[in-house]
Amino acid sequence: MFRLNREQRRLLERMGLNFKPLDGVQEVQLKMQGKTIVIRSPEVQVIEIKGGSRIYYVSGIEEEVAAAQQEVPEISQEDVELVVLKTGASQEEARKALIEAGGDIARAILLLSQKKA
Repeated sequence: MFRLNREQRRLLERMGLNFKPLDGVQEVQLKMQGKTIVIRSPEVQVIEIKGGSRIYYVSGIEEEVAAAQQEVPEISQEDVELVVLKTGASQEEARKALIEAGGDIARAILLLSQKKA
């Protein structure tokens, strides 16, 4: 696990940076055109910068998944309608968000809410 010694911590604090581990992360995905890089059981550190910005430092073993190999979840019309109801998005936007979220309704709602903000 990535650890800072006392001197490194002090230096970061003087620069206005706060370095903390982010526990409980099971997987990190980097989605690119044509492929997705999946990092399973990653170690994630959050560097908080004065002013509210954050930098995420991710380390672990990567596994590349080609776009053709990625599973497209089955999305029910009821799920689409629920996301439309909660977000005001179109059915097409709701379906795309559900696919991007792997069928997770709450995550799809969050994705759409963040895009509108």
